Amino acid sequence: MRGVSRVPAYVVMQPTTLCNLDCVYCYLPLRAQDRRMPVEVARAVAADANLWAARERFSVVWHGGEPLAAGREHLAALMAPFDPGVEQHVQTNATLLDDAWCEFFAARRVRVSVSVDGPGDLNGQRISRAGRPAYDRIVRGIAALRRHGQPFAALCVVGDPRPGVASRLYEYFLELGCDTLGINIEEREGVNERPNSHDPDAVRAFWAELVAAWRADPRIHVRELEWSLRYVGAVLDGTSGDLLPRELDPIPTVGHDGAVVLLSPELAGFHDPVHGDFSSGNVLRTPLSRLLAEPGRTSWVPEFLSGVEACRDTCPYFGFCGGGHAANRYFEHGRFDGTETEHCRNSKINLLEGVLDHVRLAGTSG
Repeated sequence: MRGVSRVPAYVVMQPTTLCNLDCVYCYLPLRAQDRRMPVEVARAVAADANLWAARERFSVVWHGGEPLAAGREHLAALMAPFDPGVEQHVQTNATLLDDAWCEFFAARRVRVSVSVDGPGDLNGQRISRAGRPAYDRIVRGIAALRRHGQPFAALCVVGDPRPGVASRLYEYFLELGCDTLGINIEEREGVNERPNSHDPDAVRAFWAELVAAWRADPRIHVRELEWSLRYVGAVLDGTSGDLLPRELDPIPTVGHDGAVVLLSPELAGFHDPVHGDFSSGNVLRTPLSRLLAEPGRTSWVPEFLSGVEACRDTCPYFGFCGGGHAANRYFEHGRFDGTETEHCRNSKINLLEGVLDHVRLAGTSG
């Protein structure tokens, strides 16, 4: 895995910067402002996305702000330029979800992912702009999805990964009815400057406990566990070298104004004295495919790639994680060519070690 691919598997689109919640751990800098994406930006992206989708699977992920805050009429206009072969996904906090939104998603075959952090007492950091808990509104939105038979994924942020939490979370999401679950241990990035260092033994135990809960009733696809078990299986088969792609997915994020940031959506909206606004250009002036053809035109990308090579040379977990994420390096180290981060330790190293701890324990008890 060297360099950056010219063709992405998906593009992240920001229909609005506005979010109606004010979650404590949110990284977004403009979430109190309603800056909406013009339809011209969507048309510009669709010109390339439709061609990519005609050749292989391709997705658009609508990710704000809160995408539903853009309104159905505007979101429909933004989705319209994309051909039916382009998969549409939306990441939502679910507080605005109702019957009309569910019908909107069904008509366009939109895949929905809901941000919810588990039962009510674990959702205390998901709050309204008035500082009130948002949990009841989230649950009402999820109830609408279930009422309409709309499949959905869940994305859970964990601020305190430790034994006892993982099993509660898994039981909760089983009952919630999602078919896929992603677990994000809180990251220090963007405007969220809270420390994200945890006791490594507690984090390993959290992941090991999650594996045990999942194995007891594996009805949900748990993103992190499937990654880990796939890697462990490949190591045992001697095929682990085939898991990582030949090139990094560029993961282009198209901001509300058409500016394109590569590799890390979390960098969008920020500015650095050396690297500027991190953007590679704007789709209103330059086609997305052309921007992806020259990723090195943005000064921070070569710096990040040198950090990936440093990880390759020094980290025994490189085959599993592929060198980490640009935003985590930047917001933790202040630059892109550093190596290990707290995010690496929490969500890569201790994840894999926790899975292996469970495998070892299961092997001795079996």
